[in-house]
Amino acid sequence: MTEFIHPSLDHLNYVDLAQSIKDWALELGFARAAIASIDLSHAEAGLTQWLAAGYHGEMDYMARHGLKRARPAELVPGTLTAVTVFMPYLTGGVDPESVLADTNKAYISRYALGRDYHKVLRARLQQLADKITAVIGEHGHRVFVDSAPILEVELAKQGGNGWRGKHSLLINRDYGSFFFLGELLIDLPLPVDPPLPKEHCGKCTACIDVCPTQAIVAPYTVDARRCISYLTIELKGAIPVEFRSMIGNRVYGCDDCQLVCPWNRFAAASPETDFAIRHGLDDATLLELFAWSEQEFTQKMAGSPIYRIGYAAWLRNLAVGLGNAKTSAEIIQSLQARQTSSDDMVREHIVWALNRHGVF
Repeated sequence: MTEFIHPSLDHLNYVDLAQSIKDWALELGFARAAIASIDLSHAEAGLTQWLAAGYHGEMDYMARHGLKRARPAELVPGTLTAVTVFMPYLTGGVDPESVLADTNKAYISRYALGRDYHKVLRARLQQLADKITAVIGEHGHRVFVDSAPILEVELAKQGGNGWRGKHSLLINRDYGSFFFLGELLIDLPLPVDPPLPKEHCGKCTACIDVCPTQAIVAPYTVDARRCISYLTIELKGAIPVEFRSMIGNRVYGCDDCQLVCPWNRFAAASPETDFAIRHGLDDATLLELFAWSEQEFTQKMAGSPIYRIGYAAWLRNLAVGLGNAKTSAEIIQSLQARQTSSDDMVREHIVWALNRHGVF
């Protein structure tokens, strides 16, 4: 993207264009769209402190770009404003609380029950960018969906799409927090929407109190190294022993902090068929998923966000879940059948699980 020079666009009414962009975004299936200022200097100190504390764990990419995460114009030179959008992802299914309460079931974060959201949102945002181009002509832009060093929540907050909850996720009073974020960085001087005048969490600490591993170490601050989503998705090696029993039956991600949030009483269902539940993942048992061969995993998880963790991490997570399940002959037999796995990490977690059931 080059520096902002658009002599052919001098005639544009940017107020009308901004409103049109937001209208087009809604037509494309986004629940909300806003134009945000890219000045995130207020977030730089917090980002620096979070990284210095090592809260990003093994997510080296969080530190690799440093403060560029808070400086969109350095990430994409020429950027003047950002279109920030969100799209709900809940599509019904079995009550998550009932799955969490059944130690034989496998709990999978609600966002991962359907098709990979990256592809869905990226395609829609590109359609939005193409629509803008069709109306005004060529302009500089770049689409992002959880795919670059950018402070997505801060941009969304900056544009008034919600406020940052104490669990660090964006909350919108009409939609709760069960939604995906996306951004379109653009080199047009669009009038920006203001942030909300206040946050609406008040004295509530439900998300902090419910976290199984106490990963929310302070309001708005998450130590990823303790977070179950990090442990089951981002962590490449063995899950630290001290956290395994706390993970329970959560085998891919964790929604506890969102499930307990009062604002999610208003969480909207998504009409997107791409987010529809696949392969019965909302109500699957640990044993049936643990029985999948690598070929079955590859085939069934193609197009799913779960695919990226790989088969070994999938078995690792399921072994932990089985270790936390109520003891049964079937569980012990299933674990023993995989005890000769060629993967050292998988074997380690299977041995731990068997030990939990009194098998040494």
